[in-house]
Amino acid sequence: MMKTALKNFTRKFGIDIVRYYPTPLERAKAINFDREGSSFLKLLTLNSIDLMLDVGANTGQFGKELYESGYDCKVVSFEPLSSAYLQLVTASQSHPQWIVAERCAIGDINGEIEINISNNSQSSSILPMLQAHLDAAPQSAYVGSEKVKIYRLSDIAGQYIKKAKATFLKVDVQGFEDQVLAGAEEILPNIQGIQLEMSFVPLYKGEILFDEMLIKMKNLGFKLYNIYPGFTDYRTGRMLQAIGIFFKGN
Repeated sequence: MMKTALKNFTRKFGIDIVRYYPTPLERAKAINFDREGSSFLKLLTLNSIDLMLDVGANTGQFGKELYESGYDCKVVSFEPLSSAYLQLVTASQSHPQWIVAERCAIGDINGEIEINISNNSQSSSILPMLQAHLDAAPQSAYVGSEKVKIYRLSDIAGQYIKKAKATFLKVDVQGFEDQVLAGAEEILPNIQGIQLEMSFVPLYKGEILFDEMLIKMKNLGFKLYNIYPGFTDYRTGRMLQAIGIFFKGN
């Protein structure tokens, strides 16, 4: 009762009293594991992540779920599709620390590029879609394309990273992961963790597959910490993609 009375008193002056957790481990232990996304939030908390680079944000699904899980630091979202971008901007208004960068694709060049638009939006990619993807998800077929600006992450994200203590990079770019990592070379030393979609079978022309990506991430100094099921062909039960969570090894 005394704690409640004290909180009510200080709130009259615009001050809120919250429990202080001096270490990342203690903060992680305090996470409510009944809440969706709590295991991912624990990894972010243990690594003191205070900046999330959300590459391939689509309409803001990832950012919304992240904040609903209890994350309370900065998110910077990048999205190339014009229709998805408008919805992303609207979604970002739900949290004061959620920033949406200018509409653009992220890759290994600066300039302009054409992106293929899928019927379901989320499967849109700069790369051509292969038959294995279409067979597993016919609703993902391309229905058009548009030209968009493209930037290297090193050239557009530096302004945010220099203000952060620990940065996490989430990449959801439908087969274009290798190009995103190549364009982030200069800022990778400042990135503590990375989330990637990794394909077990070719879904987009030119993408690198699971085994090669694991080797690449190891060579970049990142270790696989967790893996989640991804895109599955429900006709056969075969998992076609998984989501890998990587952090720098000690």
